[in-house]
Amino acid sequence: MDYVFPAVFHKNEDGTYTISYPDLEGCISEGKSLENALYMAQSALTQWLNYMIDKQQHIPKASAVEEIKVNNDEFVNFILTDIKDEKAVRRTVSIPKWMDTKVYEANISLSGVLQEALKKKLSKTV
Repeated sequence: MDYVFPAVFHKNEDGTYTISYPDLEGCISEGKSLENALYMAQSALTQWLNYMIDKQQHIPKASAVEEIKVNNDEFVNFILTDIKDEKAVRRTVSIPKWMDTKVYEANISLSGVLQEALKKKLSKTV
């Protein structure tokens, strides 16, 4: 599921950036450059929302950019993250007996192989 939240970027005197999310109290990060700060902002948002989902906490509605007040050394930028539910689910799959024997002998994880194959296949369709 995609989430978009406004982040406030504060430029520090040493050229680094401090990032905060007005709607997510305590969600703060830093970046050494603007490019790094954008990356860190997305990483912080992803981790914060994953934690909230894991703890079954309410995710607030994102504020409109007009509602956010900033100082002269700050700006607002929207940050997008795609939260995927990584919890494992059981599925029944069928493979030929000879293949199952070879998989067992090679000590291969069927779940791992299936996940890798599906990620590869799904990345081509997105």
